[in-house]
Amino acid sequence: MPTNGITAAPVIDVPRGLAGVVVTDTALGDVRGREGFYHYRQYSAVELARTRSFEDVWHLMIHGELPDPVRSAAFVRETAALRTLPDEVRAALPAIARAGSVSGPLAGLRTALSLFGASRGFRPVYDIDANRRLEDTLLATAVVPTMLTALHRLGEGLDPVEPRADLSYAANYLYMLTGAEPEPGHARAIEQYLISTIDHGFNASTFTARVITSTGADVVACLVGAIGALSGPLHGGAPSRALDTLDAIGTPDRIDPWVRERVLAGDRIMGFGHPVYRTEDPRSRMLRGIAEGFGGPLVEFAVEVERRVEVILAELKPGRELHTNVEFYAGVVMELCGLPRSMFTPTFAAARVVGWSANILEQAQDSKIIRPAARYVGAEPPVAVPLPG
Repeated sequence: MPTNGITAAPVIDVPRGLAGVVVTDTALGDVRGREGFYHYRQYSAVELARTRSFEDVWHLMIHGELPDPVRSAAFVRETAALRTLPDEVRAALPAIARAGSVSGPLAGLRTALSLFGASRGFRPVYDIDANRRLEDTLLATAVVPTMLTALHRLGEGLDPVEPRADLSYAANYLYMLTGAEPEPGHARAIEQYLISTIDHGFNASTFTARVITSTGADVVACLVGAIGALSGPLHGGAPSRALDTLDAIGTPDRIDPWVRERVLAGDRIMGFGHPVYRTEDPRSRMLRGIAEGFGGPLVEFAVEVERRVEVILAELKPGRELHTNVEFYAGVVMELCGLPRSMFTPTFAAARVVGWSANILEQAQDSKIIRPAARYVGAEPPVAVPLPG
């Protein structure tokens, strides 16, 4: 009803979970689930992962174009110079790591990144211009790998490893994680994984970042909210769980009975199925190729499990297209490259922070706050308030 001359906006019913609901326009990319294709600014994301560096795709996402060799080298130098943490943040990391000894580096990242934003004086995106917003996203993105690896090492009783400006984003990440310069093949495999997971439509964490940005909050506040969404096992917390599935099956002769038991019980098999794709996940296809390039028993077993799971799912759930998603072979590749499982989802965050940043920059151009409605289903109001006593 009209109130004070203002007509309330109509309430529109939408699908549960906002599935398929368009909430904004974006020039950053799209996911075409029925085609098994997704892109970053018109370029196939998988093709970018096969042919370009992480820094080139980072440049594409925030500047809107792939850099030429001169600009690429300049961007690498610019971002590499931002990796070192301020003294006040570095001094706080041991306490953050101790407090998060159970929850791990991703939870610690929320605290460390908040401290970083405060120490650098990050201001609300509503109050700053586009250049300052861009600077803030570069600063925050560059330090995320440094924080994650430091928190992991401190949790293991090891000293953090200082970043090296002469290594690429991916190679430096592995270097800070292990303390040793990585093999080129491992660095490139992780780089390709990172590129393939930079962005992927309006997933839960990206949408969270944009909702917070719409309030005018600072860049770090937006990123911390996105990290919280990513930490959920139904979003970014699945790569290690998918690998746990392989461990639970154990041997090839146990694949069929193990899978049948879980499917018939209605359990979800981690690493299979996707809310958008109705065909093979292109990220999984690419990562399977990377894994097969390494070879070995784990890869052979994973490929056989994938084959049998798809056969059994087709038999027990006819008419449904269920294939491996990115988490299944991501876990295999990260295991082969020596990453501990506790760092699988944090590694995902080290990539997705670029996509979040690009979305923050895009959303900050729109001053309209995101404020949907909810349907009240509780007891009929008003109810008299009982007197105390």
